[in-house]
Amino acid sequence: MPVSVDASRIIYDALKACGVSVVSALPETWLVHLIRMAEDDPDMTLVRLAKEEEGVGIATGAHLAGARSVMLMQNHGFLQSINGIVSCAQLYRIPLVMLISHRGWFGERDPWQTEGGLVTIPVLDALRIPYETLDARDHVAHRIAKAMTLAHSTNRPVALLLGRDLMWEDG
Repeated sequence: MPVSVDASRIIYDALKACGVSVVSALPETWLVHLIRMAEDDPDMTLVRLAKEEEGVGIATGAHLAGARSVMLMQNHGFLQSINGIVSCAQLYRIPLVMLISHRGWFGERDPWQTEGGLVTIPVLDALRIPYETLDARDHVAHRIAKAMTLAHSTNRPVALLLGRDLMWEDG
């Protein structure tokens, strides 16, 4: 089943509508179209990361420069970047908006994804990071706008989990 270009476009347009001008990302199957859209957009700065934790620094710099940013990553990348999230974004009150492909959850066929999928939500809860799941096209723009508002009003990390029902075509 292919990753949905249409759902990716809805997500990307919602990010642009919220004033996002910086995207940081590592290559990831569910994020391929979002990354390409950012790369092709002359009004967007795409920062390709070597590891996810670097995205916390990019978001910090963007915030200090007055730009809105998002980090695109898989949930295993989120787990890998916890040190930067806690010791930088939470400590120094950075509005870090993370779009996390929620791999390893219901419907996952790849066994290597399942352990990360099972612990993503408990880790978000343990870190007191508010999150919403994006799993249907009709609520994407509204939930992204709410997440951006919360991140910037509290100057804290916020997560949006990209669900399989949104990101994959039924074909």
